[in-house]
Amino acid sequence: MTPPFRADHVGSLLRPVALKAAFRAHGTGELDDDGLRAAQDHAVRAVVALQEEVGLHSITDGELRRGSYWSHVLEAVVGLTPEPAAFEFRDASGDVMAFTGTQNRGRLRRTRSISGDELDFLLRTTVETAKVTLPAPSTMHFWRGPESIDRTVYPTLAEFLDDLAAIYQAEIADLASSGARYVQLDEVAAAMLCDDDVRAAVLARGEDPEELLRAYIAASNDALGQRPASVTAALHVCRGNYKGHWLATGGYEPIAEALFGSLAVDAFFLEFDSERAGGFEPLRYVPDGVGVVLGLVSSKSPELEDADDLVRRIEEASALVPVDRLGISPQCGFASTAGGNPLTEDDERRKLALVVEVADRVWG
Repeated sequence: MTPPFRADHVGSLLRPVALKAAFRAHGTGELDDDGLRAAQDHAVRAVVALQEEVGLHSITDGELRRGSYWSHVLEAVVGLTPEPAAFEFRDASGDVMAFTGTQNRGRLRRTRSISGDELDFLLRTTVETAKVTLPAPSTMHFWRGPESIDRTVYPTLAEFLDDLAAIYQAEIADLASSGARYVQLDEVAAAMLCDDDVRAAVLARGEDPEELLRAYIAASNDALGQRPASVTAALHVCRGNYKGHWLATGGYEPIAEALFGSLAVDAFFLEFDSERAGGFEPLRYVPDGVGVVLGLVSSKSPELEDADDLVRRIEEASALVPVDRLGISPQCGFASTAGGNPLTEDDERRKLALVVEVADRVWG
């Protein structure tokens, strides 16, 4: 069995209460580094067991060592600092939440492996396929746009992305040499460019959405382009996932031809859990030989989906992509940040088990 799997998942999992308490104690100085690491190790072993028990073959460490899905990059790469983002999360009630993006200050330099320690522990903890998740290169630019780059070092976006892609190349080479066989980039900016309001905001800050999309695709292709043949690469496309809130609305049509047709990955993980994601029609642009993992189960809500409905939706998607190139997963992780989504660990388990159950029904 090789990835992506019929039953798969995006990566992050809910942080247990004890782990959150350990992070707080570490932040106040009550717990030392060794104590925090011990708490993380214990929590990772538990979520690995959870994934194996429900029948998944794609195993992550739940991103439990991270504050957010991209925070570990700032810990390993000089030249990036956190600053307020230019966009806001929102939900169906109209509630809005601010969040943080990245600011470039000086030349980028990778001081150590970004996810190497995560991978090493995971490989010692599971016999299944370890999956490593990394934020797509666009993450380090889109949230703050042109203001996010130090123009005294990088006069153009292309120069900034070139240095960033080189960091990813080195990281993926190191991960592969350590035993990684499954790497996923998490891409939010491209999905945001499906939203008319976001596109208008991008134009207002002096950028062209189509040119920006092409630049981000090129950066991801550069980041992944030197990976060994033994490494499966996936791209997860997400409309934002923060405490049950999202960043964007709109189907994939505005980006589908460029993204699906130009990005050199083995599989796409695509959000299809709500009407905000539109229909399956844009899947017509997915090239032959590329897999699509349908994100049909919501990680934002505790409500458990109906298995029959999920089977029916997979059948609908198979009119555009053959069923032997499809899989099923939640639309995103359960905790893109340490705060997590408004679900319990039991809800999470039931949703992951449902993904496996439906995959068994469809593919046997």
